[in-house]
Amino acid sequence: MTPTDSNMMVVREQTPSEALAIVPIQFFVPASQQTTTDADFEPTPMLQIEGARETTPETPKQLQETTPNLPPAPTKIHPDAEDAAALLMMARTASYVPKTDPGMPSFSLGLTDSSQEGASTQDTEREKSPETATMLEQLDSLVQKLASSASKGKDESPQIQRETGGESSAKVETPGGINQIPDDMKQKCYIWGTRLKENAKGDTDEYEEICTLIGQGEYILMRTHLASLQAKSDIESQIVSAICLILNQKKEKRFQAQIYCLPPDIVSMALSDHPRGEFIFPKTNKEFRVEAYPSFIHFIDRKKLSSHPYIFAPVCHSGHWWLWLINTRKRKCQILDPLHKKAPSDERKDINKFTGYVFSRLITYAGGKPLEKGEKEKEIKAPYVKISGQKTSYDCAIYVMKWLELIKPENFKKGKYEWDNWTQEEVDHYRVEYASRILFSEMNKQRDRAIRESSVIRLSKPSSVLLSPFCQINSADIETG
Repeated sequence: MTPTDSNMMVVREQTPSEALAIVPIQFFVPASQQTTTDADFEPTPMLQIEGARETTPETPKQLQETTPNLPPAPTKIHPDAEDAAALLMMARTASYVPKTDPGMPSFSLGLTDSSQEGASTQDTEREKSPETATMLEQLDSLVQKLASSASKGKDESPQIQRETGGESSAKVETPGGINQIPDDMKQKCYIWGTRLKENAKGDTDEYEEICTLIGQGEYILMRTHLASLQAKSDIESQIVSAICLILNQKKEKRFQAQIYCLPPDIVSMALSDHPRGEFIFPKTNKEFRVEAYPSFIHFIDRKKLSSHPYIFAPVCHSGHWWLWLINTRKRKCQILDPLHKKAPSDERKDINKFTGYVFSRLITYAGGKPLEKGEKEKEIKAPYVKISGQKTSYDCAIYVMKWLELIKPENFKKGKYEWDNWTQEEVDHYRVEYASRILFSEMNKQRDRAIRESSVIRLSKPSSVLLSPFCQINSADIETG
């Protein structure tokens, strides 16, 4: 038997001269669908179809001429329209089930008269399995799509997306597409951004500038700031400021028209100058003035600060974070504290009064109306909202940053905010999320470097372990190419 004969199957055709005749049909299997075992080079047994009479006449010349000669399989992922058509033909052939009537052939080419056509079609459809029907529908769709694309241009071929270095940087180019970044890429970014290297002299790279956010100005983050996102660490004020700047640039109604996230830099500097909440700076005997902090003024969006109905303002003192919610229309304030349901001490009450005054002065500086007039501006009250919060002593900043994104002021009822608190596993994972969100932000001028240097990291520990903040990483666990 020749190789050409090996790719033939024989069916019967009823002719006037004899009851049944064997008609060979030649078909080819695309090379892309074949395996590379030694069996491919052995002749394929001819498919014999049982019937009342078995003869093997010569192959009709007309049938040979109309049989398509399929081209070699292309070296690309998707098959050509011809390949898909061949697959469809074979699938339709395989879908037929032998009938129980011994007097009729077990395979039909559809060469029936018009009176029997409908009945035979219905019988065949009933005998198809659900899996076969699904496969045929998928192949039909594939053939139509490929035929359509082929009609537009025969020389066009589908583009193959190739990724090198772990993951393609194209996956982080869409604005607000942080959730599209694969977990392993976020993980690599977290490790790269938070790891401190030490040289032979004992010096570290903690003061290396690795992130420059471009907003109203250049906001620079050093590696030591990102390192505060490590396990069980208190998060630096610069990280919270970076998240505020990024959220304020999001193309969402929440941040473009309703809520302005006030970066905490000026408030943090003011509290360092007024550590107990006194209104007179002890060293200079002067009151708080916004103009005294020119290095941070240009990071404030004055238009949003004076026009948005809500201001969300993070505050940090003695290593603890809480959040002020300011309703500029009603001139009312509330405090969300991840750890406390009320002011824990008289000192905290004084600090709250001072920070309320600072917020009022900042709004006035931006062109808005003060929260209170005259001396009452130093007596601004902000009741605490009862809300479920942190489970550890070091996650307060995580809660504050997530609240900036999620809290809905309209959902406050009688001094309470009901919501489903996060599990500790979720809170732990947010440290990884914030590192990648900052470093992969489109505002980061050094974003390409973060993508490139994160991609080459090879992790020697399982992902589930690395994503835990309780996993301490050192140079022995990480390799770079």
